[in-house]
Amino acid sequence: MGSSWGFDRMRRLTRVQVSFRSSRDQDRVRRAVTQRRKHQMSLPAPENAFVTPLLTDFYQISMCYAYFKAKMHEQPAVFELFFRKNPFKGAFTVLAGTDEVLRFVSNFKFTAEHIAYLRTVMPHAEDAFFDYLAELDCSKVKISTIAEGTVVFPKEPLIRVEGPLAVAQLLETPLLNLINYPSLIATNAARMRLAAGPTVKLLEFGLRRAQGPDGGMSGSKYAMVGGFDATSNVLAGMMFDIPIQGTHAHSFITSFTSLDDVDDGLTHGPVVIPDFKQQCVAMRERLGYRTNDSELAAFISYAISFPATFLALVDTYSTLDSGVKNYVAVAAVLASHGIKPLGIRLDSGDLAYLSIQARKQFREADEKLGLDLKLENSTIVASNDINESILHSLKEQKHDIDTFGIGTHLVTCQAQPALGCVYKLVQVRGMPRIKLSNEKDKMTIPGLKQLYRIHGRTGPILDLLTRADDPAPAVGESIMAMHPFQEEKRARVTPVKVEKLLLVRWDGRLVDGYTLPSVSDTREFVKQQLRVMREDHIRSQFPTPYKLSVTQTLFASIRKLWLESSPVAELC
Repeated sequence: MGSSWGFDRMRRLTRVQVSFRSSRDQDRVRRAVTQRRKHQMSLPAPENAFVTPLLTDFYQISMCYAYFKAKMHEQPAVFELFFRKNPFKGAFTVLAGTDEVLRFVSNFKFTAEHIAYLRTVMPHAEDAFFDYLAELDCSKVKISTIAEGTVVFPKEPLIRVEGPLAVAQLLETPLLNLINYPSLIATNAARMRLAAGPTVKLLEFGLRRAQGPDGGMSGSKYAMVGGFDATSNVLAGMMFDIPIQGTHAHSFITSFTSLDDVDDGLTHGPVVIPDFKQQCVAMRERLGYRTNDSELAAFISYAISFPATFLALVDTYSTLDSGVKNYVAVAAVLASHGIKPLGIRLDSGDLAYLSIQARKQFREADEKLGLDLKLENSTIVASNDINESILHSLKEQKHDIDTFGIGTHLVTCQAQPALGCVYKLVQVRGMPRIKLSNEKDKMTIPGLKQLYRIHGRTGPILDLLTRADDPAPAVGESIMAMHPFQEEKRARVTPVKVEKLLLVRWDGRLVDGYTLPSVSDTREFVKQQLRVMREDHIRSQFPTPYKLSVTQTLFASIRKLWLESSPVAELC
C-alpha cells in the first residue's frame, strides 16, 4: 500500500525546512540507503507518513546520545513491550498493530532533514553522533511478536526487541504508539461484538468523532480487526480492502419540501417503473397512512437513486407515525416489482421499543397487502451513541435490531482512553535486568524469555513464561506453573496442547515465509481466538482473570535477581 493514506503531499508540506542542509548529510543518507538495500528491507512503508524515527519522545534521542558518548550504543540488549492491566475492567486484550511495527522497522531511517533538525536541537552533540544516526537502520535488530489478533494478557511480552542498545531504545515510543491505540480499539470492538452476539451486524461510524484523521483511519481498521462488519469510512475501505456502508442523513430528508420535488420514474436494470412516485403515494393511501409528504418525497427520491439498497432514516419527524410508514409505502412498491428493499435506520429514542414496533408495522403491512412482499424481513439498523453497556441492555430488552452503527464510543474508547503498554529493558550484555517496585504489578520479569499457551481438555488454561534457552513444555508432561512473584501461588498442569506464542518476525529483514496478514484474515483469527477462550475469561461483568505463570527455573532466577538488586535495610 506504499506510504499511504495519500500522504506524499503532506509529507512534503510538513518537512522541517532548514537552510544549512549539507551535502555531507545527504551523502550519509545515500550511504545508509544503499546499506539498507543490501539487507533487503522490502516491506511497504507505514500506512501513516508521520511514522518515522522522529515520531518519538526527545528523551529517547537524548538517551541514545548518552549511550553513544559512553560507548554503550552497540551493547546487546533486550526490551519487552507489554501492558500491566486489561482495559475496560475486563480480563482480556486483543493484540493489534504488529503489522505496522514491522513496516516501521523495515523502513527505519533518519533522512537528511531529520538529521539537520536534530542538529538544531542538539547543538552540543558531536558530529560523529549524527554520522552514526545517518547510517542507522534495523539490520542488527531481531523482533519477535505474538501474532496480530491474539487474545493476550497482562505482563506478557507482546513484542520482544533484541539488538544494539541505542537503536532498540529508539524504537520504544514509536512501537508503543503503534500498539497501544490499535489494541485498545480492537479490544473495544471485540467486547462490543461479544455484547451484540454473533449474528448481529456491526458498522463502524466513528470517522466524524475520531481524534483526527489518524484516529479515524486506525479506528476503522482496528474496529474491523476486533469483529465489526463494515465501516462508513470510504478511504479506509479503499486502503484496507474492507466493506463500506452508509445511507443518508437527516439533512437529506429535510431538504425536500413537497412531493413536487421528486422525479417520477425509476429504472433498475430491466425493471422500469415510469409512475413510481404515483405508485408510492397510492400505496400509502391503500395502507391508510397519513404521513409527512416531504419525508415521503425524500424516501421516493432515495429509492429512485438506490433501489436495490434502499434504507431509510425514519426518525426525522415521527418514527412510528411517519418514518416507518413512509418506508413501508415505498418498500412495498419496490417489492411488488421484484426489487428487495433493505430496511430502516433508527437514530433516536427507545431503540428496543421502536425496533419491536417497527417490525410489527412491517408484519401488519404484509398481512394487509397479502402480496407476499416479505416486508417483515426488512433490516432494522440502530445508531445513537451506542456503547457496550447499551448493547447488553438492549439484548435484555429483547430488541428486534439486525444491525448497529457505532461511532463515538467505539473509536474514542470513552470507557477507557488508553491501554498503557510499557517498554522495559529486561537484559543487557547477556545479563538479566529487573525493575523493582513497592507495587508488584510494576515489577518486571527479567531476562530473555519465551511464552507458551497451555491448553487443557476444554481450551486454554494458562500462559507460561520460560527462560528462552529452556526446553519447551511438552504435551502430556506435568509442569509446575508458578506465580511470577508469589511462591505460594502454584499449580501442576499437564498440557493437552502447547502453542508457542512469541515468534521471530524480523531478523535484520522480514523472516522468510512470513507475510503481513490482511484485515479480513486477522478479523477471522480474532473470532477464532475468542471462540476457544473460556466464557468466564471474556465475559463483561466480573470476569475470571486468566493466569500468566512462570516455570520453576524462571521463578528461581527472578527471585535471585530480586534479592541481589534489592538493598538491605539497616535497623537501629
